[in-house]
Amino acid sequence: MLEVRNIDAGYGRVQVLRDLSISVSGGEILCLLGRNGAGKTTLMKAIMGLVRADAGEIRFDGQRTDGLPAWKVPKLGIGYIPQGRRLFADMTVGENLQMGLMARGRGRDVEERVLDIFPRLRDRLSQRAATLSGGEQQMLATARALCLEPKLLLLDEPTEGLQPSMIALIREAVVRLRDQGVAIVLVEQRVEAVLEIADRVTFVENGHSALTVAPQDLRDDPALLHRYVGV
Repeated sequence: MLEVRNIDAGYGRVQVLRDLSISVSGGEILCLLGRNGAGKTTLMKAIMGLVRADAGEIRFDGQRTDGLPAWKVPKLGIGYIPQGRRLFADMTVGENLQMGLMARGRGRDVEERVLDIFPRLRDRLSQRAATLSGGEQQMLATARALCLEPKLLLLDEPTEGLQPSMIALIREAVVRLRDQGVAIVLVEQRVEAVLEIADRVTFVENGHSALTVAPQDLRDDPALLHRYVGV
């Protein structure tokens, strides 16, 4: 589904990613763990075309995507929920969902399926996104990405700052998508959440993929977390 092979990327003269490689298949959750500044968000942006890959290649469904303009990447079926949500704050909930639907020309039937996952949003379609609670904004950011009917979903710390009930809803939605065959790349700092839902875990250290393991390996050897995450 997604293959990132030996990419370098950064911002101007500042190189962040160094020879980094990951892969994720349909129906699989790959979690990325690492210290702040390790390059996890930059990797997400590189996949979405928001940061240029200076070396290596990115392939999705066999098609090379590095070098594509960022506006074309979602049309391939790649949804992105960035850290901080990045909603259209002055637009309504319904208008934010329409932006997601427009990306791949989806219609009302898709919107209805998404609202079935997050029924709270159905009661807030005419409400401005800026007036939602933090948890509701995360729901909306997730719902907007799902309006693409993504084959690959990238989530950058989706549970940050949320109360436990909201975390459970987001986690349930992620697992449901995995079970429907969606490939998922999840950046998460809550190690306990990673262990509950991940199929594989890749540690990102100083801009490269240092180690990929199964969640059970982390349970068996907690020293790995101390080495790569420092917790």
